[in-house]
Amino acid sequence: GHDPVVVADAGDAAAVGGIATLQRAIHETLAYVKQRQVFGQPLMQMQNTRFVLAECQTLATVAKCFVDECVSRALRGELDNATSAMAKWWVSDTVGKVVDACLQLFGGYGYMNEYPIARLYADQRVGRIYGGSNEVMKELIARSMERSTR
Repeated sequence: GHDPVVVADAGDAAAVGGIATLQRAIHETLAYVKQRQVFGQPLMQMQNTRFVLAECQTLATVAKCFVDECVSRALRGELDNATSAMAKWWVSDTVGKVVDACLQLFGGYGYMNEYPIARLYADQRVGRIYGGSNEVMKELIARSMERSTR
């Protein structure tokens, strides 16, 4: 088996890194949509763009609150492995969804490496593997649930 401390530490690091990626993706996208003109107006003025960014910001805020709580618990020695695993898989999965949504707003430019969103898109995929795959994290959570009902 895995050393639980190592799993928790790697998961925590991945979750904290995910928060930075979420914030960067939203920042880069917001700057882009404010200046990009489509049909004679900034892309930011289009309702779909506004709704997508509002959803992304909401997910980023929820993720940050969850990770902040996990870090606080870890500093007090109270973070259990299941909660650490939840943070790792959920944040890395959320990063994937948010970066994908942000890249969509860039259109074809999102695939050009001159734009940071293209690099974030390429780099974020490993987050669901690094520190233990998300499937391993879910197994750790399920085992904890199974033990708590005995």
